Amino acid sequence: MSVIRTLVQVIAVLAILMGLLWIGQGLGIIMWPKESFMLTDRTWAVNGSILAAAGLLVIVLLRRGGR
Repeated sequence: MSVIRTLVQVIAVLAILMGLLWIGQGLGIIMWPKESFMLTDRTWAVNGSILAAAGLLVIVLLRRGGR
């Protein structure tokens, strides 16, 4: 696996994890940090969904593209 491919895969996984965090904060499930402006703001749940979906799409495309 090339270095670039590995780097893109790591970034995609981080995007998924960050997206899940944003979803949790936006829906009020994850109330951390306490003074975050993102808490219980559904806009961040939508943004997180988009980011996580984009990360997942990149992972799927990388796996389909062969080695």
